[in-house]
Amino acid sequence: MTDTQSSAADPPTVGSAVVDTARGRVGEVRDVRYGHVYLRPFGGGREWPAEPGFVRTAPPTEVPSAQVDR
Repeated sequence: MTDTQSSAADPPTVGSAVVDTARGRVGEVRDVRYGHVYLRPFGGGREWPAEPGFVRTAPPTEVPSAQVDR
C-alpha cells in the first residue's frame, strides 16, 4: 500500500472531506456501498464513484480550495 491509498478496512465516514487521489479531486463522502465511495463536490455537483483504496482524508488546507474551485 502506498501513501496515496487508505486501508479498505477503514471506510470513510459519510459527510467527511476526502481526496480521490486517482482523479486529484476533493469531495464530500455521500455514501459507501457496492465496493465504492461516492463523492460529491463541495457546494453541489455531480456525484462520482471512487475506489476506496484511492481515497484519503482531506487535510483542512485542501477543503477551502475545493469549495472555491467549483
